[in-house]
Formats: sequence, structure tokens, C-alpha cells
Amino acid sequence: MNLIKKLFNSHRKTSYSQSGEDLIVDFVFEALKIYNPDYMDIGANHPVYLNNTYLLYKRGCHGVCIEPDPSLFKVLKQKRTRDTCLNIGIGLSEQTSADFFVMSAKTLNTFSRVEAERYQSYGNQLIERIIPIALVPINSVMTKYCIKTPNFISLDVEGMDLEILKSLDLAKWRPEVFCIETLTYTEDNTETKITEIIDYMCQNGYMLYADTYINSIFVDNDKWINR
Repeated sequence: MNLIKKLFNSHRKTSYSQSGEDLIVDFVFEALKIYNPDYMDIGANHPVYLNNTYLLYKRGCHGVCIEPDPSLFKVLKQKRTRDTCLNIGIGLSEQTSADFFVMSAKTLNTFSRVEAERYQSYGNQLIERIIPIALVPINSVMTKYCIKTPNFISLDVEGMDLEILKSLDLAKWRPEVFCIETLTYTEDNTETKITEIIDYMCQNGYMLYADTYINSIFVDNDKWINR
């Protein structure tokens, strides 16, 4: 029994993501022979817990982490010292700030009033605060803070994911890998897949490599074929 346990522990891999997404992403980068990927984590939330980029960070990689919640941002900046941490939201127009809804469950924080009120309507979540947060378009963030296109984008912004994707100039900035939340949040078992995101990514030359039900992992189709 001790030998079996020892063998098991020697091959065990630790994931920090919600459903092992970081291990899948790590495997993809190894297959693509990208051994030191950089990243942009949009909606980073906690620096470790349920985080899709901490595994890469722990291995010595670095990138840009975007977190609008000031309290979460403070912890993120303290823990992820090699990363560029930004206390902003991603804007979709010329608007320079917007109301940010801080929920009792911080993983549900959102810029979408519709989503925040829907979460609250279930009866278990509360809108704790509404605070103004600066907005910067994603292409502007890339231009200012990225020397080159990040190899990986993790995107989880509770209801604004597709709009942000559509605003990204994929002709100029084309990451090899994306991990995107593609499931609606509910508390009555009526969650649905956001197929519009999957369709958009496939239409723009990305293959759906893996799906954990909550998140979908996309890989640039040409990069995968030519790996």
C-alpha cells in the first residue's frame, strides 16, 4: 500500500483552476513547444484559488493580471509580484469608467447590472457594493503593457466575455490559447452553455480543444496543426 501511495504521489499534479483547466493549458503549451508562456488574466479574482494562471506563475512565467475589485486587487498585487497587476476593467467603448457590482460571492463580481441583479434574485447572493472602476479597452492594455502578444488569455468576467472577445483585434493580437468561461451561472440547475462564444472562436480560426463544462479551452488552429 505504501508503495502504491508513493507511486501515486510521485505522478500527482496540482491544479489551481476550478476544473483542472490549468493542467490542460499546460499540456497544450508543452505540445506547442512553448515552454515559458506569458499570459493575460482578465478577471483574475484571487491570485491562487480558482486561478487559471497561477500554475504558470509558480513555474516562473509572468504576465498581466486584471482585477477590478480593489480588495482582491490588493491581495493579487501582494502575491503575484512578478506580474503586472492592474486595478481596472476592460472597456468596450470610449467610456472611461463604469459601475462595478461587488457580490457577496466575489467570484460573481461583474460590471453587468443585469447579471448582478439576476444573481441576487436567487436569494443567496447580495450586491454588497457598487463602485466606479476605470475602464481601458483591451487593445490599449495590450499596446501599453505587452511587449508581444500573450501566449495565453484567461477570460472570466461574468456576462461580458463575448463583448470583450469581439473587441480584441485578433489580426494584431492573436494568443495561441484561450480559456473562457462558457457557462451561465444559476442556482436552479438551469445553466446553459454560451454557444455564441464557442461559435465566435471557431469562426476566427480557433479549435475547441477541451471543455470542462464551466470553461472552454481554445487553441489557434494553424498553430496546433503545425506544432
